Amino acid sequence: MTATDTTAIDTTAIELSTTAPEAPTTAVALTANAALKVRALLDQEGRDDLRLRVAVQPGGCSGFQYQLFFDERSLDGDVALDIDGVPIVVDRMSAPYLGGATIDFTDTIEQQGFTIDNPNASGGCACGNSFCG
Repeated sequence: MTATDTTAIDTTAIELSTTAPEAPTTAVALTANAALKVRALLDQEGRDDLRLRVAVQPGGCSGFQYQLFFDERSLDGDVALDIDGVPIVVDRMSAPYLGGATIDFTDTIEQQGFTIDNPNASGGCACGNSFCG
């Protein structure tokens, strides 16, 4: 995966309130499975300047969607984290929406990919990948 390639990690749509919370209540968390998978993907890239960028962007069937991708950039206001040896950055606009969110990785016969359990999401839709109120 390259720094701008988002195809290897699925995005998931979410719906959040129209105004962002003032500040994240807690940092983004990674499960052990997610940390292991991200470290493996970073090792495949063979670069030590990449970090996992976690963002919330407009789009999806409910108004917002997650984006996970490797990025070498540092943006003004980025929140930088290191969780179990995984360097993570969250832009300042996304950080309030992601406070308390947990990123997991599932690899089963039924499902493979990253999931985000976000206490800031307000409901769910029938598509299985989005949240709505």
